[in-house]
Amino acid sequence: MDMLKHVPLLLGALVLAGARGQSMDEYRVKAAFLYNFAKFVEWPPETFQSPNDPIVICTLGYDPYRRALEETVREQTVQGRTFFVRQVKDVEQANTCQILFVSASERRRAETILPGLKAGVLTVGETAGFAAEGGVINLRTEDGRVRLEVNVAAAERAKLRISSKLLSLVQIVRN
Repeated sequence: MDMLKHVPLLLGALVLAGARGQSMDEYRVKAAFLYNFAKFVEWPPETFQSPNDPIVICTLGYDPYRRALEETVREQTVQGRTFFVRQVKDVEQANTCQILFVSASERRRAETILPGLKAGVLTVGETAGFAAEGGVINLRTEDGRVRLEVNVAAAERAKLRISSKLLSLVQIVRN
């Protein structure tokens, strides 16, 4: 993967995420992160049935980000793949996703959902401890800024390869 050309986009998202005050649109910032993660993750070959399959981004739980997410990925491609956004209700549906965003409303269910996911699902959450409890990426808000935490062991269990470019910008969480 030629990740170098995408680093400025992720850095831009990080700068935007670091913006403080009332002007920060949290939904758009998190949607931009979800889109950009697709550029820095390599899924196992069996994740997609064909080269034309879209990258499916799913949300689990309360879904205030959906409109911003749909706008962010509209007409975008990563490695020739378009995006499809949908909401899921359970592990079975979540196993059809490449990126699963677990909203804060699902905090209690996350510990039962995460172990039931098949390899190839990038799990992203937004609650304290999400990465430490087995999620791959956590979007933690601190002092009005979005901080990234990555659980490398969880990524390895999911058979996902995360670019060293992304890993150099995050806090690594061990579990």
